Amino acid sequence: MGIKKVLLIGHNFSPEPTGIGKYNGEMIAWLASHGYDCTVVTTFPYYPQWKVQAPYHNKWWWYKKEILKEPGKTDVTIYRCPSYTPADPTGKKRMIQDMSFWSSKIWQILKLVALRKKFDLIITVAPPFHLAFLGLMVRKLTGGKLIYHVQDLQIEAAQDLNILSNQTMFSRLYKMEKNILDGADYVSSISDGMIKKIEEKVDKKVIFFPNWADTSYFYPLDDRQTLKTKWGFSADDVVYLYSGAIGEKQGLENIIFAAEQVQHDNHIKFVICGSGPYKEKLIELAEARALKNVSFLPVQEKDVFNKFLNMADFHLVLQKSNAGDLVMPSKLTTILAVGGVSIVTAAQDTSLHNVVEKYNVGYIIPPEDHVALANKITEVKADLNVELKRANSRQYAIQYLNIDRIMQSFIDNVSVTEKEIA
Repeated sequence: MGIKKVLLIGHNFSPEPTGIGKYNGEMIAWLASHGYDCTVVTTFPYYPQWKVQAPYHNKWWWYKKEILKEPGKTDVTIYRCPSYTPADPTGKKRMIQDMSFWSSKIWQILKLVALRKKFDLIITVAPPFHLAFLGLMVRKLTGGKLIYHVQDLQIEAAQDLNILSNQTMFSRLYKMEKNILDGADYVSSISDGMIKKIEEKVDKKVIFFPNWADTSYFYPLDDRQTLKTKWGFSADDVVYLYSGAIGEKQGLENIIFAAEQVQHDNHIKFVICGSGPYKEKLIELAEARALKNVSFLPVQEKDVFNKFLNMADFHLVLQKSNAGDLVMPSKLTTILAVGGVSIVTAAQDTSLHNVVEKYNVGYIIPPEDHVALANKITEVKADLNVELKRANSRQYAIQYLNIDRIMQSFIDNVSVTEKEIA
């Protein structure tokens, strides 16, 4: 299949700095830089703050068309649609958000169809999974091929994390997802563990399409001690950094509990950087314990983010045990690119556990065990092998996370027929 025109239908997009929006934005930027004619139907940037970011605003009647022009790239057309954005995103409110976005987008999709716009490749990204129905509709009315890309197994995650409890609702959602999996021309996902779970649902080969890192933009720096002083720490402090979304599924309260346990060591410092609905709760927990070794920072600007990541002696990549292989922490790719070493919570036989162990790029502890976390934090300070792990991390990023390799493989995979990949 010759691909020239690409349509992305996704909830999150650039300029969101983290999560799915980051990867959707970088994917389209790569395609545009390689001559593909790209159109995006999305909403206004709101993540991870859960508030639409300036200069945008979110009015139910406001649709916005943008033409993104950059030297050396084909123009990208972006249609932004309104959606309900809850400041306190509970499970029910997120469902309302997903439905509001679907409702607002369908008008934009029908408009594209009415204007006889045709696309060779239609990409929908889950979550939210149900946007794929819009992709199926575009394909039916105008042709092309549909790829359904799974970043998180949204339904299983909602079930295992007890975000929703209505089993009848879950049965219906799984049936809807099965219709999407059967109807899509291609299905892809980001880790071996998630691919295995998806292939248990559908008789179809699932394409491996991992998240990537820009290894030329994010790279190791030598002056960690100097960098620490720029963020207010002493050169001899040992900084443990969590940077990313702050929600329930990460179990970040364990950082607070571990910080309380090691507060006798004046040189151990924790940084929780990011935004999200759980941040205020964490601040309350830290204040209730009068902790002096925990700092909360906002999302850092991209132009200082490489230095910020290099400032940390160790990174914290945490998630709850029931997240398992349902989600893959996207922050890990950038940490590896800067040669960062992480303390990772991961259960045995998950993709995350296997990568960290096989390539010796970090330390693994059981999920939701703040005692194990505190002990590991104390232990790794004196680990003589840490520099080897830093080198391994950078080497892994260069070998496996290079965006050019991953995107070219993706294009190759969606350019073959279903029969060829079966």
